[in-house]
Amino acid sequence: MFRLTLGQLPRTLRDNVGRRFGQLRSRCDSPAKAAPPPPPSPPPPPVPEELGLIQRIQQQVSGEIAGSTKSRAYLFGFYGALCNWFLGLSAVYDASQKGPEVISLKMTGVMLCYSTLFARWAGWAVSPRNYILAGSHIFNVIAQSNQLRRCLQYKLETEPGAKDEIAQLGTKVAAGAAIVTGAIVAGPTIQAAIAPYGPAYLSSAGGPFTIHPWPPMTKLMISGTSLLEFDRPTDKISLSQYSALTLTGAIFSFYGLAVTPINYPLTSVNILLCASSLWHVGRKIKADFM
Repeated sequence: MFRLTLGQLPRTLRDNVGRRFGQLRSRCDSPAKAAPPPPPSPPPPPVPEELGLIQRIQQQVSGEIAGSTKSRAYLFGFYGALCNWFLGLSAVYDASQKGPEVISLKMTGVMLCYSTLFARWAGWAVSPRNYILAGSHIFNVIAQSNQLRRCLQYKLETEPGAKDEIAQLGTKVAAGAAIVTGAIVAGPTIQAAIAPYGPAYLSSAGGPFTIHPWPPMTKLMISGTSLLEFDRPTDKISLSQYSALTLTGAIFSFYGLAVTPINYPLTSVNILLCASSLWHVGRKIKADFM
């Protein structure tokens, strides 16, 4: 068998082989280098401070103002919320400039119901929340409560049968409040009970056992009250109140057409509100200024 030894190789090749072998041996004999230490982990992000109530409200309102131009729906919703402030302002104006004889007890009660439900819906139930709209209705509840106090006090002082009328009204209000409270408390239980049997809408998140369908219905109540007072004497018509109702009805009529999907019931209710309120505005202007 033929064997080739290192001495039989050419000198140049032999030197190269020896040099390579020496390098390999020195590497094997040298101690292993320690691995570099891992880089230090970054510090944890700072825990954000919990915002207080005022800061949260300011942050929410700033976001509503900044996002008001995103689309036509945001735009009409924003200006509609602003116009709702005129409802409370008109009540404050009437309280400071006019006597209690011009206050409509029916309309004041309906306005209280309307703003109470809308404040709850806009500030707590709907997402994203609309604090500008909720604030306008909370303000209107306060202003209309003062008007209700003035109206009741005036009736008790000037009308002999007012006490019985107010007692009947109080009974109706108490019954309505009990029904609404019972529906709110028992709503989840009723939804769970009818879910396997009834239509899906009855147990849905926007069904009749939730607050969502009812605030728009209160606008229908305002329109109905306005129509029932179709021939109300013009000296007892509040121009500021009906002007505010006309404006908010007009804006939310467009809002219902701008949202996706189009909300035709909301638009219809607001068109009726705008038309019925505009009728009284026209009567008042004709009687006082023409």
